[in-house]
Amino acid sequence: MADKWLVPTPVRRVEARPDAAVEQGWLTDLAPVQQLLRDGLDLASATVLVGENGTGKSTLVEAIAMAFGMNGEGGSTGAMHTTWRSESALHDWIRLVRGAGASHWGYFVRAETTHGLFTFLDSTRHENHTRDPEFHRLSHGEAFRTLFGTSRFRGDGFYVLDEPEAGLSFTAQLRLVGELMDMLRSDGVQVLIATHSPVIASLPGATLLELDEGGYHERSWTDLELVMHYRNFCDDPKRYLRHLE
Repeated sequence: MADKWLVPTPVRRVEARPDAAVEQGWLTDLAPVQQLLRDGLDLASATVLVGENGTGKSTLVEAIAMAFGMNGEGGSTGAMHTTWRSESALHDWIRLVRGAGASHWGYFVRAETTHGLFTFLDSTRHENHTRDPEFHRLSHGEAFRTLFGTSRFRGDGFYVLDEPEAGLSFTAQLRLVGELMDMLRSDGVQVLIATHSPVIASLPGATLLELDEGGYHERSWTDLELVMHYRNFCDDPKRYLRHLE
C-alpha cells in the first residue's frame, strides 16, 4: 500500500495560517473551529462530517472549499457569482497542504445556495456553450442529479458537497453514494461532505467525523448519533412523537 502522503489527493491537510488575524466571536466559539485552528485536520480521500445543526459542519466545508479557490455560494474554482455574502472569515485563517501533482480542479455544491448557483448556470449557459438544461425548469432533486451528471464531476479533483441529500429521495441518495464510490476509484479524486443523512454517511471507506460541543471526533457509522436516532425512530416512532404532544 502506498504511503498516504504520496497519493495525489488534492488536499492532504487543513491547518491554521500562522499569520492569520483571528477575530474572537461566534466563529471561534464553535468547538470544531477551535480544534481546527489548534490541531489542524488531515483529510482522507473521503471525509464526511455529521452533527446537529449549528455545530459547524457547513462552516468547515465552506471555509475549506473557499481556501481551495471555490466560490462560497457554490461552483468551480475561480467562480465569482454572488447573491448575498454570508461566508465566515474562516477561509482566511486556514491554509491547505496540497498533494504534489494533484488536480487543482474543484466543485462545491451547497444545499442552501443552489438556487443562486442554478440561476448563474442558467444565465451563462449560452455564452459558455454548455449542454446544460435550464436547471430552474427541474425540481431541486432533479437539478442536483443533472448537475452531478455533468463533466464538472468527472475526472480528478476536489469535490465538496454540503447537505447533498436535500431534495433527494432515499433511492436517489443511494444512487449518489454509488456514484461517489465510482469516482473514488481514482486516487486523484477527493470528496468532503457535510450531511444529516445516514445513507450519505454510509459511503464505504469514508472517514466519519461527528461534530459536537467538544469538537470533532472520528466515529464508526454504527456509533453515529444520527444513525442511532434514525434506527430507533424507524423501530418505534411513538417513542419520539410522544414528546411532541
